[in-house]
This record gives sequence, C-alpha cells and structure tokens, in this order.
Amino acid sequence: MPKRKDLNSILIIGSGPIVIGQACEFDYSGTQALRSLREDGIETILINSNPATIMTDPTMADHVYLKPLTTKSIREILEKHPNIDAVLPTMGGQTALNLCIEADTKGIWEDYGVKIIGVDIDAINITEDREKFRELMLKIGIGMAPQATATSFLKGKEIAQEFGFPLVIRASYTLGGAGASIVYKPEDFDELLSLGLEISPIHEVMIDKALMGWKEYELELLRDKNDNVVIICTIENMDPMGIHTGDSITVAPAMTLSDKTFQKMRDMAIHMMRSIGDFAGGCNVQFAVSPDEKEDIIAIEINPRVSRSSALASKATGYPIAKIAAKLAIGYNLNELSNQITKSTSALFEPTLDYVIVKIPRWNFDKFEGSDRTLGLQMKSVGEVMGIGRSFQEALHKATQSLEIKRNGLGADGKGYTNYDEIISKLTIPSWDRVFVIYDAIQLGIPLSRIHEITKIDMWFLKQYEELYQLEKEISNYNIETLSKDLLLEAKQKGFADRQIAHMLDCYESEVYNKRVALNINRIYKLVDTCAAEFKAMTPYYYSTFEAEIETPDGKRYVENDSIVTDKKKIVVLGSGPNRIGQGIEFDYCCVHGVLAASECGYETIMINCNPETVSTDFDISDKLYFEPVFWEHIYDIIRHEKPEGVIVQLGGQTALKLAEKLDKYGIKIIGTSFKALDLAEDRGSFSNLLLENNIPFPQFGVAETADEALALSDELDFPLLVRPSYVLGGQGMKIVINKEELEAHVVDLLRKIPNNKLLLDHYLDGAIEAEADAICDGEDVYIIGIMEHIEPCGIHSGDSNATLPPFNLGEFVMQQIKDHTKKIALALNTVGLINIQFAIKDDIVYIIEANPRASRTVPFIAKAYKEPYVNYATKVMLGEKKVKDFNFNPQLEGFAIKQPVFSFNKFPNVNKNLGPEMKSTGESILFIDSLKDDEFYNLYSRRKMYLSK
Repeated sequence: MPKRKDLNSILIIGSGPIVIGQACEFDYSGTQALRSLREDGIETILINSNPATIMTDPTMADHVYLKPLTTKSIREILEKHPNIDAVLPTMGGQTALNLCIEADTKGIWEDYGVKIIGVDIDAINITEDREKFRELMLKIGIGMAPQATATSFLKGKEIAQEFGFPLVIRASYTLGGAGASIVYKPEDFDELLSLGLEISPIHEVMIDKALMGWKEYELELLRDKNDNVVIICTIENMDPMGIHTGDSITVAPAMTLSDKTFQKMRDMAIHMMRSIGDFAGGCNVQFAVSPDEKEDIIAIEINPRVSRSSALASKATGYPIAKIAAKLAIGYNLNELSNQITKSTSALFEPTLDYVIVKIPRWNFDKFEGSDRTLGLQMKSVGEVMGIGRSFQEALHKATQSLEIKRNGLGADGKGYTNYDEIISKLTIPSWDRVFVIYDAIQLGIPLSRIHEITKIDMWFLKQYEELYQLEKEISNYNIETLSKDLLLEAKQKGFADRQIAHMLDCYESEVYNKRVALNINRIYKLVDTCAAEFKAMTPYYYSTFEAEIETPDGKRYVENDSIVTDKKKIVVLGSGPNRIGQGIEFDYCCVHGVLAASECGYETIMINCNPETVSTDFDISDKLYFEPVFWEHIYDIIRHEKPEGVIVQLGGQTALKLAEKLDKYGIKIIGTSFKALDLAEDRGSFSNLLLENNIPFPQFGVAETADEALALSDELDFPLLVRPSYVLGGQGMKIVINKEELEAHVVDLLRKIPNNKLLLDHYLDGAIEAEADAICDGEDVYIIGIMEHIEPCGIHSGDSNATLPPFNLGEFVMQQIKDHTKKIALALNTVGLINIQFAIKDDIVYIIEANPRASRTVPFIAKAYKEPYVNYATKVMLGEKKVKDFNFNPQLEGFAIKQPVFSFNKFPNVNKNLGPEMKSTGESILFIDSLKDDEFYNLYSRRKMYLSK
C-alpha cells in the first residue's frame, strides 16, 4: 500500500529538554522522522522546547515551534494550522507520548480532526498500565514474573507479604525507571513503596518477584500495515537483570543465546507486538532468560514506540529505524521501501552483522557529591558510547577508550584496583566502573567462578576478559625489540591501544606505533553495511579493525580496506564523544552544522565520533562517517589514511579541543583558531597577562601548583576566593572558599584528582552580575552574535543559570564595555571562528572571568532565538571561504528569549541541590517572552538568590 492520500500535514511532538532517562536519542529519531516525511512532500510542524538540538533547527521542519510541551501549546499550534491532518507522537520518547495521551483525554485531537499515527492509544495504555499488560500476556500465553498491582500503600504491603523478598517495585507511566527499585530487606520496603506510588502519575506500582541473575535481552521490531514484521536487532545486556538497560553494558548481536531460544524469543516478540494493537511503526520488547540449560523466557515489557535502544540499534545495524517507522506511519509497506544502505534491496529484510557492537553508558556521579553511585532499576547515566569491532574484545576495548574518563581501555594502564576487599565490594554492588573492575579481579587472581557467582554475568563474557588478561601477561614477558609480529597483531585485533601495549612493554607509545607501522600492522576500515557484505553498500559508514595480510599466488601481500580515499579536498570534523554534564547535545548541533557548511564549500566531509545517540553519527550527514573513539590513536590513523586539508576542533567541545595539542605537535593543520591561541585562553596565567597588556579588568588572581602556594596567595588576595583548575569543562572542580581551612582541603583534593594542574585563584566578586557574549571573528573583524545576562548572581555556573537574550538591565555604559572587551580579546587571541567570553559586572565595571575560543553551549540557543545560522557562518570563516563582512547579519527577536536549565536531581534524592560554580544541569529549554512584565520572568527573577551555594 503506497502513501496515504489523506495525510498532507503532520505535527511531530519532540522530547523537550534532556534529562537522565530521555536524552538526545529521541532528537536523533525525531530528526530522522522529519527528514523522512519531507522526502514525501508532507508539510511538517514541530513542537519542541529544546534549543540545543538539530531537531529544532529551522531547516528541519516547515514550521518549528519552540514552545513548552503542554496541551495549551498544542491548541495554539492547531489553531494556527487548521490543516494539520495527523500527529506522530512516537519519536519524542515518554514526554511526547504522555502529552499525546493528555491531549487525547482532553478531546483536543477530536476537536481539531487530528488523527494519531504511528501508534495506537489503546496500545500505549495497555503497555503502560502494568496490570492490563500482565493480563494480556497471560491471555496470549507469554510468561511473566509473579507480580501484582498496588494503588495503595496497604495493598503493596499485602503483596510483599505474599511474594517475599527480593522484590521489584516499578511505577506506572514513568520514564528511565523513575520510581523503580529492588528491595532486598523488609525494612526498606515502606519508603521505596511510597516513593513509587508518589512518582507514578496515576499513583500505581507493579510489584514483581525479583528475577535476580536472569539474563536480559531487547528486540527492536518494525511492523507495517500489512502485518509484515522485521526484527532489526537483538541486543544482549552483559549485566544481568536488576540494572536498568540504559545503565547496562549491552552487546549486539546477542552472544550467549542458543538459536532455539532466539527463534522462540522472536516468535514471542512478534506475537506480543501483534496482540497489543493494530499499528504500523517501531516497537521495543524486553525479555528475561533463565541462566540455566532450560533458558526459560519471560516478558518484562514492551514499548510501542521508538525507544532509547532504537538509536543504538540503528547505529549498530545501519538500518535507520526512525526513518522507516515514519514511512510506515504514513501508509507505506516495508516491501515498498528501499534499504537505505544498499539502495538496491528492500527494507523488508533483517540486518545481518559481521561485526560486534558494545555500548557502555557514561555517568557523571562526580557532579553529584554524596550521590548513591550504585546501579539499579532507576537509570542514572547521562550518555553512552558505542564501539564496533570484529570481535567482542575489540568492540569492548574501543567502547572503553571512547568514554573519556582517563582510561586507555581495559587494564594495562596502572589505574586498576588492587585491593581484594574493594574489588569484591565493587563486584557485589554494581557501580559505574564494574566494566574495569572485572579485569582487575582477574588480574588479582580471583577465579572466574567466584566473579560469576557474585555478578551473575555470563561465563562467556568473563572468559573473553580472561583471554585479554592472559594476552597482557604474555606480552609483558617481552620488550619492544623482542615482541613478535604475531603477538602485536593479536593485541591490536583484540583492541589493545598502543599506549596499553607500551605500558606492558615499559616503553613509549610512539615506539609501539613505529614498530607496528614498520611491520605493516595498520588499521583498515570496514563498512557497516547491514547485510554482512552480501550486497554492495552505497553508504560510507566505517569502523576500523586489524587483519592479517592476504598473500596472492604471485607473492603479493595486502590487507583489504573498504575505505577508498578520493582525491577531493577533505575536512575532518572531530565530534564531542559521549554526552555528559557540561558537554551535551549542543556540541553535536555545532558539529552537524560544521559538516554541512564544509560540504557547501566543496569539501568532502569526514566525521569522527562514537556517540550512538546523535545526529552527527547518522550515516548520511557527512560524506564519510568513521564510527570510532575520539581517541588520539584512532584519529591519527584516520588522518594518515585520508590526508585531509585540516581538522576542525572548535565545534566538538572540550573533547575535540583537548586533541588540538597533539594535532599541532604532529603537524596536522587545525582549521580556524590555532592551537597556540586555544592554549593561551586555557592557560589561566598567560590569559590574564594578555588581559593586562590590553588594559582589560579582571578579578585579582594568582596561579598555584601546590597547597602551600595557594595558602601563600590567599594572604595577597581577599577571601572569598574562587578556585579553578585549568583545562576542564562544565566548571569541574571549581569551588568558592571562604577561609584557609576550606582552601587547603579543596586544593589538596583537586591536585589528587587532577595531578600537575595549574590552579587559578580569583578574588570572587560577591554580588556581581554575570553576562556572556558569543562572537564570530575572522582575525580582522568581530561580529557579536549575542550577549546574554544571567538572572542568577555571579558564582553559579553559566550552564546552570537562567539567562536572557538580550540582557534585561545592563546600562549602555556596561554594554559598551562588554562589546569593546569582546572585540579586543577575540582579536588579541587571533580567533578565527567562534569565541565565548564570560563577564562579571560590579559597580559598573566589566571584569573578564574567562574566554573560550570555540563553540559554546549557548551558540545553538542564540542561533534559534535570532533565527540565524551562526555555526554555518563561523565554519565558512574558519575555512577561509568567507570574511565576517561578507555576511548579511539580520537577527530577528521580538522581546526576550530565556535559556532555562533543567536538572535531573530526582535521580539523586540525597544530593545537595544547591548550585555553584560546578555545572549540574542536564539540559535546557527556551522560553520566549514579550516583555519583562511576564509572570515567568518575574518568578525566575524573584528566586534568583536562593540557589547560590559555595
């Protein structure tokens, strides 16, 4: 059945600000859906309040509404667009679904004659209402854990008495496992039951008998109107039941499942999808499997929408689930659509992988002092990375190298745990670093049977770890001269980094690198082609691996490489790696725009990134995508292979910026602002000297490298003092101290965490106003794209402040100082591209806090508020294609735009929620107001002082 004729205009609901449990994977899905619908000539109308994403870019939909996700906003849009035929709510996570249901309950869709497509409301209600879901599963013969529903405290107590402990409490209609918990002891039950009932919007919980130690699997399905169903991907959780899938290490394809059980699981998933409703689109089903020979299967849950795992499954297989799901929602059948990768086969096929995918979550517990770091049913991670390799071991190593937590992979870096009790405790209570601790346990000699007994992780995975350790042990018997080619190749094939091998051999990383180049052990690149190379793939989406040489009959030796280098001029854009607090989706927005701008300038664009949730790693954004760790060794090999004109580092946040020094050292051209200028801005001492030379005021400061130096400095500078390390993002380690005891304790702690760091001690300007400016500079002219004033006082991290564009009460005299300082600093730093400068204003004097000659968190916000493609302009300036004066800047904003931070403190109930110099927000929304008399502004302004903490 071809496209429906009755659908010409569709409303898509986005997922709003990023919170833990609902991150940018829904923006990736929504972006794909918008592009998919526009291909079919459908008018697209989008509502989403998140300014940091590509999804809300004016180029993505015909009409973009940056409005709060409420039924009031929905009504306003439907009034303005009476021609809207349907709403697609399945791309915006739980937020979009909940809003769609609320609008349905209020009769809004019926009032305006809008159809719901891509899902069936009854299907949502069945899957969200755990009691109805249980009844249906039992009716169709699908096993489930013993469970019962409670809508009151008393009923919950009765169920617990009947089942016994351990128990699982799950709250209905929540996202990211909110309100869910495992209860081991009766004395903890009352509090956790109350929490679940309170968090559920319908005050209902499902209490299950806990299946601790069972294995967990997820299947991603697509179904069309003709009831054709394909299973796109099967994902196995390395962590057993009891840890939320968003916090689990996951592997695709499934590794430890027998074929018989897999076929049974497939049939069950299809049966479940068909039983919950008659809808066309995506679906995610989760199962638990008993860890014995019987392999009993029970259903955990089903989500009749594009899920968090859909983004991972799309990137893992190369099959764009959201894009195809959007097509199915408007009436197409799978056999009418083409496989997006091969372009020559049908979408009615199931991908076959000839590689392995490992996803590891990225946590940010260091931002939440005193937080409970144990992992359970409530999701706590803020982002994720994905590694692709020819084996589980290679993919696992690549994923650990992508995390950016100062580890080089598993083991072989001297950073592992060596204390027996500590290791046993970390294995027993799952925590964020368990992926590394398993290796440490094997290294310490703890038997695999004991590790399995504690963690319940399948023995197959543990044996893979053991093999890695045995290889490390064997290599450690040699030195760089005596190590054989075979052993070095094996280490590389199993994913060990050069610097890990150097650690084993006690030599320099460069010596290992030179040896493998001399022995012709080079990275080669393979296509992610969805069909195990059975058909020719047209999409250049690559991962790296190492292969043994092939020898032809005539004695020629070679290694096969799928990545063919063209003779076009090329630009590499370094992505921002995993999302974390302080570096979120806004940098992915910048990277995508950088790629598109370089393409417009005639360059072949090459993207390097390892984040499966984002638009930058979509297979058709850049000319070539290398899904690789943003890790020096991988980047350098790609650059050697591709020989680009240069590398853009200023769009990928601190991740990309940190690699500038290495690139500069190896003679690789950095596009835009030079490394020297980037380094000058990062080195607090040198930067302050530059300000002195230019007569620009800044708070009194000093640089210290020891606690003694810091204490001596505090005699010259008045307390309170702001202590800041160099080269960090998101205000990491910043703190305001008010006396010598606090100063000494904080400096000692900082230097323990970040050794050899230069600490800057500033006199903290108490009661100052904070503002920031973003600008584009070409080395001669500077154009300020936006000046924002923070509503909260100076001392709260800019990422956590509510901020207005333009400023709301800075006089002409102060504004002129901001403009003058911005221009002076941008030129003094020889900026080519973007720069962000932060100011403190006290007694009408504008002091400089810091300057970052790179894309900042606020650039996408300013671009959306003023309706101007500033990253596109800045990239063209970096490439030398355009000068600032070549652009016709025409910002459009009536009234004010307010950037509002969003926090995920509900995941960390015991944490101090006070704000300070270290960033804690996970996302942001944009609010437009016509005047300062608006109630929303008044509320924000009246609360501004309650947040400030040390």
